[in-house]
Amino acid sequence: MTIIRFTLLASALWAGCLSAQTPAPPANVAASGYDSHIELHWQPSNSANITGYQVFRSTDGSQFDLLQNVGPSTRSIIDWTGDEGQALTRHYKVRTTAALGALSDFSEPASATTAAMSDEQLMDMVQQYTFRYFWDFAHPLSGLARERSNGDNNIVTTGGSGFGIMAIVVATERGWVTREAAVNRMIQIISFLQLADRFHGVFPHWLNGSTGKAIPFSQYDDGGDLVETAFLMQGLLTARQYFDQNTPLENALRNAITGLWEAVEWDWYRKNGSGTLYWHWSPNHGWQMNFPLRGFNETHITYLLAAASPTHGVPGSLYQTGWTAGNYANGSTYYGYPIFCGPPAGGPLFFAHYSYLGFDPRNVKDAFCNYFQRNRNHSLIQHAYSINNPSNFTGYSAECWGLTSSDDPLAGYREHHPGYDNGTIAPTAALSSMPYTPSESLAALRHFYRAQGERLWGPYGFYDAFNLKLDWFASSYLAIDQGPIVVMLENHRTGLLWNLFMQNPEIQPALEALGFQPDASGTQADFLGKNGFDVFVFPNPISTEEMLNVECSILAPQKLTLRIIDTQGRPVRALFQDMEMPAGLFQKTLHLKDLPQGIYFLEMTGSKSGRWTGKVMVK
Repeated sequence: MTIIRFTLLASALWAGCLSAQTPAPPANVAASGYDSHIELHWQPSNSANITGYQVFRSTDGSQFDLLQNVGPSTRSIIDWTGDEGQALTRHYKVRTTAALGALSDFSEPASATTAAMSDEQLMDMVQQYTFRYFWDFAHPLSGLARERSNGDNNIVTTGGSGFGIMAIVVATERGWVTREAAVNRMIQIISFLQLADRFHGVFPHWLNGSTGKAIPFSQYDDGGDLVETAFLMQGLLTARQYFDQNTPLENALRNAITGLWEAVEWDWYRKNGSGTLYWHWSPNHGWQMNFPLRGFNETHITYLLAAASPTHGVPGSLYQTGWTAGNYANGSTYYGYPIFCGPPAGGPLFFAHYSYLGFDPRNVKDAFCNYFQRNRNHSLIQHAYSINNPSNFTGYSAECWGLTSSDDPLAGYREHHPGYDNGTIAPTAALSSMPYTPSESLAALRHFYRAQGERLWGPYGFYDAFNLKLDWFASSYLAIDQGPIVVMLENHRTGLLWNLFMQNPEIQPALEALGFQPDASGTQADFLGKNGFDVFVFPNPISTEEMLNVECSILAPQKLTLRIIDTQGRPVRALFQDMEMPAGLFQKTLHLKDLPQGIYFLEMTGSKSGRWTGKVMVK
């Protein structure tokens, strides 16, 4: 009885001790205002037995009301204002909750005001938020990208990590992280990869981020994945060019990347010396997967890197006997746009993204097409499909478009395209097409953020997908969808990743070996603000003996006028005046005969839009 009484007394004293402990409030509470939301973040309390945090909000700075209870691991929240750039100030306080209902004092208050953001600022915000997936959410031991935000946190993805490495380059260049921090993260990644499972130098699709052991992607896919490895090498070779300083760490980093690159046995994945590359090989199942890389899809980069390898390269002729063999060309036109190659209507839009994060398709062509033009048309086909909306899905419009592989409300994860569409839009589809369709993609970015952002925007940018017909919004992020957003927005803005990857000395000889030739017809669209259309002109420069091709994508039917003006702003020639044009694709071929050599500006004005100007050089 005495022992029991002592135990009960001790328990009561311990409970009383706990209840008397007041936890410390979180430190460094700060708020940042954006176009339509405010982000509040803090450093965790250093107290024991923390159970979470309470966030309070005020509109006047005096009366604070409870906004949200969050868990102990939460460090920030997003407060959606939805005011679309109208100045709105909000004030916040946070307090810590602990065991037995203990509450801390309030933190020091933090305030922020929303403000209208330009398109450049919106793109910067989207890139920076999305980059956090690869920096803040990276696996702590390997530094590699986790496969998804709502799965096994030990699964890291090799291809998605390649995309993430390119995002780290963007972040370093834009100053979101220091160069020193970026180099340290890259050394962490490379050191892990050097000891991770490889199969004839080829990494598996998934790795355990703690041990480096292969995690089977499917029953027979437990060995090397050549395509995921190509995506990883695309990122590593880009980083090798960027981290070019003559310092011990950067020298060692470049050498280590070269070692991983030269260890990939691309020639082994010819499957006993055949004329085709194969996607998978397993030490347990051999060639059981039997997936030849043939016909247009997301794997284009694999043949380029296989031909570029200085140690285990394949002959350029495999491009013809493997990649383009069989049913490769597609001569059909969809909504007025030729697709040149690939499945009907182009397939899911990631076909236009993954291989071209580093591989710049603008100024070269093979026997079939210029792939910048092909990918631009692929994007425009999907844009036109969304406007047409043949299945009458809720929300589809010129601003709400983009079908690709993503999480799905009915099937977990699957691909979406005009041939299979259940109303699921993925932001990565339209946003990662930014270099191809800047006006259409920017319209989508504004819509996704301003119209759908309350449910679509989170700590790592846009969530993976949404379906307005089913009132469903994903709560997940996927590395392979987040990475292309950061990279392709940057390629649109500065061409950084394209320029770096193409500077690798192995790439140009490989393009020539595959049969690529210079071609000026695929250049980045000239674009000026919210003018309702974007315009291509090619070739540029042009001789007076050549025909000038003008291609314009118009969002609304209107009258168009195109004229040439000189560098002093004086009219030189009207090419057409008040031409009635329907919405869609407008193409015209014009002769510049008798125009003196020099630099000129093309000026297009629309009766329902603004003005577009683009420079052209006559030689």
